[in-house]
Amino acid sequence: MYHAIVFLPLIGFLIAGLFGRLIGARASEFVTTALLIVSALLSWVAFFNVGFGAGTTRIQVATWMASGGLQVDWAFRVDTLTVVMLVVVNTVSSLVHVYSIGYMHEDPHRPRFFAYLSLFTFAMLMLVTADNLVQMFFGWEGVGLASYLLIGFWYQKPSACAAAMKAFIVNRVGDFGFLLGIFLVFVLTGSVAFDSIFPQIAGLTERTFRFLGYDWNALTLTALLLFMGAMGKSAQFMLHTWLPDAMEGPTPVSALIHAATMVTAGVFMVARLSPIFEYAPVALTVVIVIGATTAFFAATIGLVQNDIKRVIAYSTCSQLGYMFVALGVGAYSAGVFHLFTHAFFKALLFLGAGSVIHAMHHEQDMRNMGGLRKYIPLTAAAMTIGTLALTGFPLLAGYFSKDAIIESTYAAVAHKGFAASYAYVLLVVAACMTSFYSWRLYFMTFEGKPRWGADAHAAHGHAAHGHDDHAHAHDHHHGHDHKPHESPLVMLIPLAVLSLGAIAAGFAFKGVFIGDGYDAFWKASLFTAKDNHILHEMHEVPKWVIWSPFVAMLIGFVLALYMYVLRPDVPGRLAAANPALYKFLLNKWYFDELYDFLFVKPSMWIGKFLWKKGDGFVIDGMGPDGVSARVVDVTDRVVRLQTGYVYHYAFAMLIGVAGFVTWYLVARG
Repeated sequence: MYHAIVFLPLIGFLIAGLFGRLIGARASEFVTTALLIVSALLSWVAFFNVGFGAGTTRIQVATWMASGGLQVDWAFRVDTLTVVMLVVVNTVSSLVHVYSIGYMHEDPHRPRFFAYLSLFTFAMLMLVTADNLVQMFFGWEGVGLASYLLIGFWYQKPSACAAAMKAFIVNRVGDFGFLLGIFLVFVLTGSVAFDSIFPQIAGLTERTFRFLGYDWNALTLTALLLFMGAMGKSAQFMLHTWLPDAMEGPTPVSALIHAATMVTAGVFMVARLSPIFEYAPVALTVVIVIGATTAFFAATIGLVQNDIKRVIAYSTCSQLGYMFVALGVGAYSAGVFHLFTHAFFKALLFLGAGSVIHAMHHEQDMRNMGGLRKYIPLTAAAMTIGTLALTGFPLLAGYFSKDAIIESTYAAVAHKGFAASYAYVLLVVAACMTSFYSWRLYFMTFEGKPRWGADAHAAHGHAAHGHDDHAHAHDHHHGHDHKPHESPLVMLIPLAVLSLGAIAAGFAFKGVFIGDGYDAFWKASLFTAKDNHILHEMHEVPKWVIWSPFVAMLIGFVLALYMYVLRPDVPGRLAAANPALYKFLLNKWYFDELYDFLFVKPSMWIGKFLWKKGDGFVIDGMGPDGVSARVVDVTDRVVRLQTGYVYHYAFAMLIGVAGFVTWYLVARG
């Protein structure tokens, strides 16, 4: 069964990738989608089988490599954490495949698109089933490759190519740290296999390692290097800049990358390596601070974005910060629980946004929308459910998982001190902002007067677009002379399934993820130290802490209702009254400009200098090209000596004879 779960997407990729032109687009769609649906159904079977029955199992596939003391197997580690990820990855991926049949129906390169989707899913499955760090890194890089291909799918558009390159390069920065962490684990334990590494961790707490001229606690250094990889893949503060630009890919790609797969890989990795992080408290404090900062920072940017997909992208960035805070305070299961529920409602929001974009003929600027609820009521209903779940409305998915994180963060104040206090305040503030920008998106898109008619379009025009607004990669604005239309059934069915998940996933599984059934469900697949009682303590926090996210959510909703329904003139006046703050948020805290100044322009200057001076002047001028040029110069001059006159040659011979006689006489003398 597990072989089928992992390899069916790979088979789909090979069929669509190698034979897509031969069998045609329709067959490629059906083959890849059918294989993913089978894989998803088997994943749910595995979820109930492992989570509520069998314990951890290891399935050997092959021996990958053996070199000296390094033994790397290709094997599946199947435990509760694995099957949770299998369900998330394959469920969302299969629904994205189905949705894409409708969304991409006009694209001539559909076989390539579906092949990339299946490759992406296979790489993620390799990552989450990994039995060792090398196999995990293989899946890690495979996801990076597939995301590069998908983000830059419409390669005719320069911005898509630039976004793909940006995602690839920023992730390499994090991956460099991840690789160093893997090397250090091998140095410390002599192994890369989890079953060999984890039993040794407790004995390494006092071990030091010299790095960059300093003696570090070995486990702290290891955890920080590994977390650097997670920061890149999960778009945490400072390594987040690739995530919003990933919107250049088709909308189903956004759902796949942001909801279920690539961005959650970092969260999964930290949870899988919980034995290392549990014994590295300094590293966990760093995780808390970075996670809380990300949650707040991304939420502030989401307040003012006008591109419907970018708002949801920054929401993803913010929610990932929540997950890392949970991991940092030791509530690993709460972090994974939020990963699980978030996949449903965030995929729902992205695919719902895709349905809006489809209805609006590829318009993405919310300022050119409005009043869509009566034209696309099913999409509006799905977006309402997704928004309620994201903002933490009682009894929906996000309510249980996000509140659990906030409560566990407050409970950790006694142990983590300032870091947990800092995180608690920022998470509650971020919850308020999440509610505001989520309802702002809903009201601007579905309520109010239409701003998409021919007259409205002439009034707004493309001049109204912010510099970071962009249309679909292969499409352009056609004008909205005809009315928006509801999406086809093949796009609405995935929205219905995800709506069900967004409603029920939290309530149905809260008991086993973070409640009384915790131990029986997780079966030690998540490690917690003996003094870690955070899951018990989170249920004993004061009542005001329990109510704080709900109050924050209400405040955000009321503000959005006031500013975008009751008094739609207020946002413009606020922006005009605070132009510096508005531009600061609209331009994403100027991180792109800062990195451009610090890294991109110096790199370009160095590259140009080495090209012109190093390559052109030194290597070409004095190297092989330079030598060959001098040989030509010399031969040109030597050729001129060949005059053809006998007396010239006789004169040269006499000079030679005279020289020889002179040398002979001097040498004998």
